[in-house]
Amino acid sequence: MNVPFVDLKAHHRAIEAELNEAIARVLRNTAFVQGPEVKAFEDAFADYIGVAHCVAVNSGTAALHLTLLALGIGVGDEVITVPNTFIATAEAISAVGARPVFVDVDPLTYTMDPALVEAAITPRTRAILPVHLYGNPAEMDSLLGLARQHRLALIEDACQAHGASYRGRKTGSLGNAGCFSFYPSKNLGSCGEGGAIVTNDADLAKQARMLREHGSVRKYEHSFPGYNFRMEGIQGAVLATKLKHLDKWNDQRRALAEQYHERLAGGPFVLPVETLESRHVYHLYVVQTKDRDAIREYLTQRGIETGLHYPIPLHLQEAYKSLGYRAGDFPVTERLAKDMVSLPMFPELSPEAISFVGTALLEAVHSAMAEPTKIGR
Repeated sequence: MNVPFVDLKAHHRAIEAELNEAIARVLRNTAFVQGPEVKAFEDAFADYIGVAHCVAVNSGTAALHLTLLALGIGVGDEVITVPNTFIATAEAISAVGARPVFVDVDPLTYTMDPALVEAAITPRTRAILPVHLYGNPAEMDSLLGLARQHRLALIEDACQAHGASYRGRKTGSLGNAGCFSFYPSKNLGSCGEGGAIVTNDADLAKQARMLREHGSVRKYEHSFPGYNFRMEGIQGAVLATKLKHLDKWNDQRRALAEQYHERLAGGPFVLPVETLESRHVYHLYVVQTKDRDAIREYLTQRGIETGLHYPIPLHLQEAYKSLGYRAGDFPVTERLAKDMVSLPMFPELSPEAISFVGTALLEAVHSAMAEPTKIGR
């Protein structure tokens, strides 16, 4: 059996007629940039998240970038975030001229450890930027309390957490703003690039809308230099179509995660954790295991595609060498980078595939324990 990491062909097949009609509607109306399809998606997504405003943009990176700018964060400022994330989180901070300040993550949830944040706050700190990683919400009560106490903005990187919730509220609705990516493999993915900012702050939303469109409110009237970060009409139509299915797809992901839990229980793994306050939507199903690279190679030989999220922490990347961090500064993140492997996860994954992956993973681990040299330790 061959098991892909993600199967977008299967994902789109079930709603192909709906997608075709949505795309054809854009072609008929020729509203290719922004336009009514994007506005309809913004309204629907704001309602889904439970906020007043949604500003659609052309990527999750742009969403983070414009949120920071809209909050007035720039040169000389600091933003606290985590090194266990995709580079876009820190990249957006760098793009506005601010300095990323890293804190380590909780060893069970893999999200920002609130106990480490206060020590990282300085007079230059302007915001806290937690990441709802792999579909699992960060521990928001403590982080929001710290933000209020120190008068800091709190920006949610919800790029992997479409439909996840914390204490009954959707991720993205808890801080000053939430930022989403609609990269094709996300729980809610476009047919290309896309992103969005969600917020209850009308001024932030207005500023972000101007920034995404060359600093203008009306055509050819520019209040300041901005950017071309607009969403394409086709992506708005696709996302509005797929949003109707998101809760069902997330329920399927959660059911698949439960099957993984049952199949791998008792094995030499650390499995994903869902706290009592949170609803995990399993954008990724990530396990910790020793001999990760050799085990991953074994799975590849069995026809099972896996992923690594993320093998080089941001503080050890060449891009952030100038920040002065060293190996050992964030031990939890560094251990996760060596031990984590992402297993196949998408709504159309079959129970038979879950069983096959689980069996192969257990075989790989037992082989590594019995014959470490054979599997490549």
